[in-house]
Amino acid sequence: MTMLMGVLHRCLPAGERYPLPPRLITMNVARRAGVASEMNEEERSAATLVAHFGYGAGVGALFAAIPQRTELDVISRGLLFGAVVWGVSYLGVLPGMSLLPSATRQPIRRSGLMIAAHLVWGIALSVLEELARKNEKTSSSGL
Repeated sequence: MTMLMGVLHRCLPAGERYPLPPRLITMNVARRAGVASEMNEEERSAATLVAHFGYGAGVGALFAAIPQRTELDVISRGLLFGAVVWGVSYLGVLPGMSLLPSATRQPIRRSGLMIAAHLVWGIALSVLEELARKNEKTSSSGL
């Protein structure tokens, strides 16, 4: 997801290549905490990565907690979850907390970039979760 975001970000028109949401969100939180002005670029980058991966891991844990009693295949479950996470985050939670303007107020290409990244993340999450479940079943059966 993060690599795709970087690649797609470089494809945006020059005027839309300002920092991506994970950086904007992290720095908005740092400003609220009163520490943004004290951070150098290395610290800003590190904080952004930790926050981004932490949010993804936390939300990913929710996916694992959802019972997999669905007719959807592993890819479709991932696409659906990625789309829901994007929608809830970028249309609800983040604007609601005044951490980022709603995706409806962003350039369409930037929103498309973030949707694509969340779909890729959802698929990867779903595939990894499926593999973990199969491995768990195999391990518990003594094979």
